[in-house]
Amino acid sequence: MAQTASHPTQSTGTGLAADELSAQLEVYRRELTGYCYRLLGGAFDADDAVQETLLRAWRSYERFEGRSSLRTWLYRIATNVCFDQLGSSRAKRERPMGLGAAVEPVEESLATVLPEYAWVEPVPTEHVLPSAGDPADTAVARESVRLAFVAALQHLPAKQRAVLILREVLRWPATEVATLLDTSVASVNSALQRARATLADKAPDRSSASESPAAPPSANESELLERYVAAFERYDMKALANLLREDAVMNMPPYAMWLEGIENIQAWMTGPGHGCEGSRCMPVHVNGTPGFAQYRPDPKGGHFAWGIVVLENDGTHVTGITTFIDTEKWFPRFGLPNHLD
Repeated sequence: MAQTASHPTQSTGTGLAADELSAQLEVYRRELTGYCYRLLGGAFDADDAVQETLLRAWRSYERFEGRSSLRTWLYRIATNVCFDQLGSSRAKRERPMGLGAAVEPVEESLATVLPEYAWVEPVPTEHVLPSAGDPADTAVARESVRLAFVAALQHLPAKQRAVLILREVLRWPATEVATLLDTSVASVNSALQRARATLADKAPDRSSASESPAAPPSANESELLERYVAAFERYDMKALANLLREDAVMNMPPYAMWLEGIENIQAWMTGPGHGCEGSRCMPVHVNGTPGFAQYRPDPKGGHFAWGIVVLENDGTHVTGITTFIDTEKWFPRFGLPNHLD
């Protein structure tokens, strides 16, 4: 941690050197990032919340009495940090599909641009999910960071959000969640039922992250991504149409516009979006689902960074195409170059 790096042998008042304590806390960074991301819907907000959590833990560790595990204690701090952020935020994060009706595939539809804090943001899968574990738990975790599910979570009050994540994603017992939130088991169970009801309305296909969880990335899903990328790089609209579900949607934050249906998506790609022809793609894994980084042709040579594309699918067809086009923000986060020779 930055706060302790300059004093590697500083005592924490607990018999641990500062660097030893920092190493113990750092073990939990990835899972805390996943927890805070689900609560907040913003990748950079989650980073800030985790850094604040670890800083508070480092500063107050000598008062940690061990009545709970270190992990539980850190989750309590992280929950309070996120609740503080949610209490001061301007509005809940959304996706374009939650803001209004679909539009026509014309360039004028790009007129409305919303600020970054308005959107559910993408996150590299490896930043928020464990690299290994029980396959069933891994499937639930993947489903719980999908863009649609994270967006649905933002419609829940903060406490219900935390309860649902802790109970159904992280599989914590109700008694432990009640202790963490300083409430009763009955209150936890009630909050969970209300959260489920809201999600059933906002995300009817995945009302609970633990109900019919998505399978781990399959050969079919990987093949679907490869076929889509190959068709997109050829700019073969017929091949792309065969890969899309009839009601597929397309959106491009920070623009509020979104399109629905194969014909409208094709019309966009051959009309206002024709500059994408000749693009190159690099596969990435984002929000628990396959995606790619798109590079458009550069008139000066090579290809320049254009967007991080999240492909949502039902296992056989692409159901959603989301392109995050703030390249200065997203390409460095995914460890990607800004230009290809």
